[in-house]
Amino acid sequence: MKAYQELSKEELLSLKAQLEKDFEDAKGKGLKLDMSRGKPSVAQLDMGMDIFDVLNSKSDLTSLEGIDVRNYGVLDGILEAKNMMADIMGVTADHVIVYGNASLNVMFDAVSSAMTHGVMGNTPWCKLDKVKFLCPAPGYDRHFSITQHFGIEMITVPMTPQGPDMDMVEKLVSEDESIKGIWCVPKYSNPQGYTYSDETVKRFASLKPAAKDFRIFWDNAYAVHHLYDEEERQDKVLEILSECEKAGNPDMVYEFASTSKISFSGAGVAAIATSKGNLECIKKALAIQTIGHDKINQLRHARYFKNFDGVNAHMRKHAALMRPKFEAVLEVLDRELSGTGIGEWTRPNGGYFISFESMENCAKAIVAKCKEAGVTLTGAGATYPYGKDPGDSNIRIAPTYPTPDELAMATDIFVLCVKMISVEKLLGQLG
Repeated sequence: MKAYQELSKEELLSLKAQLEKDFEDAKGKGLKLDMSRGKPSVAQLDMGMDIFDVLNSKSDLTSLEGIDVRNYGVLDGILEAKNMMADIMGVTADHVIVYGNASLNVMFDAVSSAMTHGVMGNTPWCKLDKVKFLCPAPGYDRHFSITQHFGIEMITVPMTPQGPDMDMVEKLVSEDESIKGIWCVPKYSNPQGYTYSDETVKRFASLKPAAKDFRIFWDNAYAVHHLYDEEERQDKVLEILSECEKAGNPDMVYEFASTSKISFSGAGVAAIATSKGNLECIKKALAIQTIGHDKINQLRHARYFKNFDGVNAHMRKHAALMRPKFEAVLEVLDRELSGTGIGEWTRPNGGYFISFESMENCAKAIVAKCKEAGVTLTGAGATYPYGKDPGDSNIRIAPTYPTPDELAMATDIFVLCVKMISVEKLLGQLG
């Protein structure tokens, strides 16, 4: 396919006329399609409905440790739930606290506690003149929302296929004591689907931050979320807690995970894994904050999945529903845009997103054009701190929620809009 940049002005004008006609036809269909969030589809949620059959009014609601899960207590979670979440994160249960349904809530609490009470006896962040966070981007918009909410200054770090630019990370954290943390999605990152290389993880573990209370916020959201059953197509990431211990930095990382995209997004189980020292501090605050999280739900999940093999078997069912959707989107992008020079995209082995890079200064216009035709995408810029993509080029595609038919229509419209906006940009450059 000929690159659009090689087309003459006359060819571009002719193409523009055809694209505008196709766009009017698409608008006439009155579509309302949502690809804005990485949500499990209805079929994925239906697949796990039998989890509700695990417990009933006649069930033994006693945990492995002899605890009646209907009652108060057990701040850090029942043992079988700890074991389940430890297996998902690749750690041991003695490093884990189990919470309610949302890891985002645990991350928010960790930042909030650091702001008001400090980290392991260090000065509360709210009493400091300046607090900064490193934000690999494109990244997860909800991470950036947390730090922005607390008035923390965000510094963008470029992402590479191996993870964040570690030369930049190492330099910044070693020189600036006001840098207190970094957001990370180490496996099948949001939105690019990249997995951190072994070297990147080891460099993280060996950081020498100027701030004693610097923490790596390691959001392992997609730990078991492969799209392919073949092991050679499943990304692997080094376990960060043990790497930090080897490097003499045992307290430097908070790792987060949940079953939000394993069981139910609205009724799963979340957890943090960290050092013994960090756990002690967290538990002191938890003892005041709550009398215990939902242990019945913890027991339900543990008995439903039984063991890590059970989790992986369930995730293969998710992959069977998701894989055709990802491949359908990639097929359309390959067929319609390869060789045009107006876009590039990632081909992840797991996670929930495909990241698309348009020509510079086109992303907002493409997203707006899609909206005009009835397709809602994540807002352009959302994958960067403060919602400001310096190149206005990154668009997050979330293929999971629409039905296959809806996805086919939405992707066709997306490609049409990419072409339209790109042609308009090139014509503008030609005057």
